[in-house]
Amino acid sequence: MFTGIITHTGTITDVTKHGDVRVAIACPFVDELRIGDSVAVNGCCLTVTEKTPDSFHADLSEETLSRTSPRWKKNDHVNLERSLKLGDSLDGHLVTGHVDGTAIISNISESGGSHLLMLDAPHSLSRFIAAKGSVTLDGISLTVNKVEGNRFWVNIIPHTWQQTTLKERKTGETLNLEIDLMARYAERLLKA
Repeated sequence: MFTGIITHTGTITDVTKHGDVRVAIACPFVDELRIGDSVAVNGCCLTVTEKTPDSFHADLSEETLSRTSPRWKKNDHVNLERSLKLGDSLDGHLVTGHVDGTAIISNISESGGSHLLMLDAPHSLSRFIAAKGSVTLDGISLTVNKVEGNRFWVNIIPHTWQQTTLKERKTGETLNLEIDLMARYAERLLKA
């Protein structure tokens, strides 16, 4: 489990294909990681399979590649978050690291000192997005400002803009989208 509070950014230093795709990610907290640990990389829960002095390696399955943004290339910057430990503060919201799909950035505008992102969610996921509810975009816990059909808006405060990879994103690009965990279970219960 994660919180969606990004603590660091890293850089993909290598991408290789060994059945699955293996990525190496330069990481400022690599010394604290063990083989088998979970790290959210742009919101995607990945398992540390190997370490070097400055990076960790993780495998991306076809399922992961099919649901996530195509930013798994050498030199791409990524948002990083270590998994929660019992007793850690839950500052964002409960995030599983199981990316549901991608949302397309339709517009980026400034609003005061913040940035307002207008995004289009896939129709299959838009029903889970509610005004004042939570979403995770590229691993970042955000509050939804407004929803119209499959379009929704989020406000990015200056701190989040500067501390994450959002400042590098452009209109037309996609962000990894994880819907709120409670919405997912509510739908399952209603279907039962």
